[in-house]
Amino acid sequence: MERMQERRKEQRLDFNWPVWFAEGFGRPLSQGQMINISSGGTAFKCQIDKNCLHTGQKVTSRFSVPFFGADGLSTMASFTRTGRICRVNDIDKFGCCVAVEFSETLPFKPAEQGVDASDIWRKLKAITI
Repeated sequence: MERMQERRKEQRLDFNWPVWFAEGFGRPLSQGQMINISSGGTAFKCQIDKNCLHTGQKVTSRFSVPFFGADGLSTMASFTRTGRICRVNDIDKFGCCVAVEFSETLPFKPAEQGVDASDIWRKLKAITI
């Protein structure tokens, strides 16, 4: 069986953390649950409501991402990014998965910080306990 060729430019960090989003600044925020993130975009789950998100829509999102310094210590870096929704997939009748491409990339690659994924989860668990 042939493996499908990976088309992503960079590895994504699988990250289960809150994300807040709205159609623009000054609009009421909705909350979602981040699935993964790269420097150029994110995917998150959210509830389906009357103001349903759609492909091509511009959204502004606020979120935090772990950042690991050269000394190996981690901190949470917070960002606000505007972007375009490139995909919306229904999960069930209550929720959907939204993929957003940022207009401005993050200043680092979240999954490519020289830290093993199991180390990231171990450190994040220590932060949240």
